[in-house]
Amino acid sequence: MVIRDAVENDLEGLLLLYTQLHKKSMPAIDPSLHRLWSSICADENHHVLVAEEDCSIVSSCVVVIVPNLTHGQRPYALVENVITDEAHRRRGLASACLSRAREIAEHDRCYKIMLMTGSKDPAVLAFYRSAGYNDVDKTAFIQWL
Repeated sequence: MVIRDAVENDLEGLLLLYTQLHKKSMPAIDPSLHRLWSSICADENHHVLVAEEDCSIVSSCVVVIVPNLTHGQRPYALVENVITDEAHRRRGLASACLSRAREIAEHDRCYKIMLMTGSKDPAVLAFYRSAGYNDVDKTAFIQWL
């Protein structure tokens, strides 16, 4: 297994993995989607991390570093889209992706990492706790647009 930053050629494999994230079909890969992906890949504060095995993307998470004016002007990090292929779960792949996300946040001097999940599954919540996240310090609110 290799944990690395995704590159432009990873788009199709990543989108295929994302079909398991929200149980949606594969989107059409058109020029607009390619432009969006190129923009994400070029953003030094936007890291799409992938775990790769046998030339296939089997797990991923996104970590975004957000510049900040508080906390001594130290940035914070947001983690999103944590997913492991159903056939590869319970092998430490997502943990390895989250560990790499933490390394990036520490390297960039972030003062915190935030992660939200829509899951109510006790096993998923226990997984995030075991990865070092807590659900007692903050209250999350979402306004869907």
